[in-house]
Amino acid sequence: MINIPAMGNRKLQFRSTLSLVTAKGPIASQRWMDLLVHIGESRSISQAAKAVGLTYKAAWDAIDAMNNLAPGPLVKSSKGGQGGGGTELTADGRRLVEAFQAVAAEHHRFVEKLDTGLGVRPAELSTMRRLTMLTSARNHFAGTVSKIIRGAVNDQVVVALPGGARIVATITHQSSKNLGLRKGIEVVALIKASWVIVAVDDEKPLKLSVRNQLRGTIKRLTPGAVNTEVVIGLPGGQSVLAIITKDAARELKLRVNRSATALFKASSVILGVAA
Repeated sequence: MINIPAMGNRKLQFRSTLSLVTAKGPIASQRWMDLLVHIGESRSISQAAKAVGLTYKAAWDAIDAMNNLAPGPLVKSSKGGQGGGGTELTADGRRLVEAFQAVAAEHHRFVEKLDTGLGVRPAELSTMRRLTMLTSARNHFAGTVSKIIRGAVNDQVVVALPGGARIVATITHQSSKNLGLRKGIEVVALIKASWVIVAVDDEKPLKLSVRNQLRGTIKRLTPGAVNTEVVIGLPGGQSVLAIITKDAARELKLRVNRSATALFKASSVILGVAA
């Protein structure tokens, strides 16, 4: 942290933070990496969440996001047994933490060497805040464009996810052009939780016009006063979060470990690429 000249009666401080960014986009902040460290030490989500100042739910949301964006799952849960259940880091998760800590140490030494004041105007600080905004979409999926069907007005873009699943997005041809989309490029697909429909099919295939049907197993159910949050784990290690009414959850007889399918329209998918 570096002190910079005071402006009026306000003293501003310039802070440097470290985050991990892949070609698929941002994957983790310092707090998220600290969360992984504590999971590795305690094998407990609740203890790790408390240690980094997150709620239990926020910690799980962070884990789901990291698992979705990383090449492979970073955290895994195991059921109880002779050795007891718990949550632990995968080999990929442990390697990522070690690498991040090594880079963080170098980053800290670099910041300490910066001993000159930096004059930053309020307008510039406002710009910085805009550039570090986070999306409100709860579902983030990192994947690779596997197919594009060009149209006069709209393009259909197929995004392949790790593990074999795919997401189909319908965006305008101009948006596709602006993003520079082409086969093989890495993208991030965003879907709001309220746009996701949950279906249970009891192993029977669904015949619906909805293009996106991601089948998996319910990992968590979080009831609220009106709605219930449903997290469906996918075979590739990713997960989909949906928000449905409590009545719908009850009528569908949703429960943890039950098979379920997340449904959402191709027009509900927002695509993004690294700037």
